[in-house]
Amino acid sequence: CKLRQLYFFPLQKTSSVGPSNADFPSGDPGMYQLDITLRRGQNLAARDRGGTSDPYVKFKLGGKEVFRSKTIHKNLNPVWEEKTCILIDNPREPLYIKVFDYDFGLQDDFIGSAFLNLASLELNRQTDVTLSLKDPHYPDHDLGNILLSVLLAPREEQREATMLMRKSWKRSSKFQTQSLRLSDLHRKSQLWRGIVSITLIEGRELKAMDANGLSDPYVKFRLGHQKYKSKIMPKTLNPQWREQFDFHLYEERGGIIDITVWDKDAGKKDDFIGRCQVDLSTLSKEQTHKLEMPLEEGEGCLVLLVTLTASAAVTISDLSVNSLEDPKEREEILKRYSPMRMFQNMKDVGFLQVKVIRAEALMAADVTGKSDPFCVVELNNDRLLTHTVYKNLNPEWNKIFTFNVKDIHSVLEVTVYDEDRDRSADFLGKVAIPLLSIQNGEQKAYVLKNKQLTGPTKGVIYLEIDVIFNAVKASVRTLMPKEQKYIEEENRLSKQLLLRNFIRMKRCVMVLINAAYYINSCFDWDSPPRSLAAFLLFLFVVWNFELYMIPLALLLLLAWNYFLIISGKDNRQHDTVVEDMLEDEEEEDDRDDKDSEKKGFMDKLYAIQEVCVSVQNILDEVASFGERIKNTFNWTVPFLSWLAIVALCVFTVILYFIPLRYIVLVWGINKFTKKLRSPYAIDNNELLDFLSRVPSDVQVVCIVFKLLNVSLTYDIMIF
Repeated sequence: CKLRQLYFFPLQKTSSVGPSNADFPSGDPGMYQLDITLRRGQNLAARDRGGTSDPYVKFKLGGKEVFRSKTIHKNLNPVWEEKTCILIDNPREPLYIKVFDYDFGLQDDFIGSAFLNLASLELNRQTDVTLSLKDPHYPDHDLGNILLSVLLAPREEQREATMLMRKSWKRSSKFQTQSLRLSDLHRKSQLWRGIVSITLIEGRELKAMDANGLSDPYVKFRLGHQKYKSKIMPKTLNPQWREQFDFHLYEERGGIIDITVWDKDAGKKDDFIGRCQVDLSTLSKEQTHKLEMPLEEGEGCLVLLVTLTASAAVTISDLSVNSLEDPKEREEILKRYSPMRMFQNMKDVGFLQVKVIRAEALMAADVTGKSDPFCVVELNNDRLLTHTVYKNLNPEWNKIFTFNVKDIHSVLEVTVYDEDRDRSADFLGKVAIPLLSIQNGEQKAYVLKNKQLTGPTKGVIYLEIDVIFNAVKASVRTLMPKEQKYIEEENRLSKQLLLRNFIRMKRCVMVLINAAYYINSCFDWDSPPRSLAAFLLFLFVVWNFELYMIPLALLLLLAWNYFLIISGKDNRQHDTVVEDMLEDEEEEDDRDDKDSEKKGFMDKLYAIQEVCVSVQNILDEVASFGERIKNTFNWTVPFLSWLAIVALCVFTVILYFIPLRYIVLVWGINKFTKKLRSPYAIDNNELLDFLSRVPSDVQVVCIVFKLLNVSLTYDIMIF
């Protein structure tokens, strides 16, 4: 308390009229809105060797960071002029302001901090504030000042302003309405105003950081809190990345993207190669800019493509503002995605509207037996949040989210979290809904699942989803690469996942093996009627075969399966094996008995051993097959290479003079009649038999080693 009193400084106000905050109503969380303009800093402390600093500012409320400014390089009197909006649920809690000096590759240096006493502000009055920075360890040091402009207002007034904007929107034209609505929502909900698409093409003549005269470069991008990292290009000074990253713009004037290049070093700290910055305010929108950025504090340059796109792709509103319920808006949306506009803006595939209504019976994440739930709605890299409903297991959000659909095969993810101010949010549940499975206009209750979506957790969420899309655009987009999702959890080693994937692969391989056995049984005449029918079908198909028959056969197969489904004779088998594996994975965490744990551990150990042995044998077979082909052409065994030359000469002459159709007919007649002509003949594959005689690389090494041992033994005996 003494430390906080030390940092509460008198406020310099532009006006002193208005109600005092001494009469704040209690028990109404999220009731006030604090608009802050970070003006500038004065006489800040120098933290760099050159007698300057690279300052930036953080705002914290309740131990949680709510804002971070851009970095002003080499300046002790920085000018930010940055605005932010913070929702306040407890005005008596001070705002903690910290100033740091930014250091590339090192820990940022602390410059100073201060507290802003919100209880001393007047409601609905713009107030200029000057805060003196202090260091708790050195309270007598003068570390400079921070100048702010703050406005604290009840949130209800903002709601009234929003309703007025909505009414004026309904009276105005479509595009004016969208801009007003988006402007208000961006300010209140921190939605982005545009997208910065960066394509990292290449690096040129980068600095060599390794002893071999090369580097293993990768690039880091940062715009505010958004960070991306490129892949590592090993052993090159002219890397070719060809990667794309999308940043969200929250400010009209853009921002500055910090770009750093690093050399990857295994087992030690990565080496810094260089840095550069892209000032987005200098770039025109709706245009692609090719930039060659020379690296500061290093050598070489980066080649980038930067595109700024104004975004109306995402919005958030209350249930009272529903685009699809307004006949004019719905007609405009349907017209936008009608077949008549199939060739306009091919990237705009469709429109998605998600109503997040409420949740019931959520998990209690706090010690009080309650939760502070909020909801996150994600579609690829678009991510929107609802407000938090405090101390409630049955929250009602009643929010509408809209997205532009870029790929109709995307999956909508809705996740419920519990807000914790002193640490990261707790996971409560999640649902994943493919866009193609959505039934428009139906309110449904979705059971929340765990993070892996393998089993249910506690709670239900009610959603109403509508999707409108252009089928032609969606079809064209299907033939293009999928959008990469940059925010993904890192894959970890899992025994159950390894076993499950091995079983899946084994089942796919067994389908091919069983098909081969079935065909071979026709050659062996195990069932004479079936073999006779197969033989006649083979003759008919080969004699009349044309290339168009391949897609025709696949088309008939799809049509036949579709007929079975619509006629109720669906013979698709449910994946019971994988379901059992998922159940085992869920039950794995619920075993408490020591004996069952030991038994389960031994079962897992044997299962893992079996998988590893099988994978080992498969890898050996595949590698040996490739090495035998290579050794045939490398003259490892000259006799076999000469034999291959003779066979290839014969095949070349035959294929030159005889049409392929006749060759296939002769081969098939021979295969079908071989068992009839020689009932006890052993079936074989001549090509595989030939390759089995060619040694693999491992066998070659073993043969050479044995020959050396024999020679050495013979020499010793003679000696």
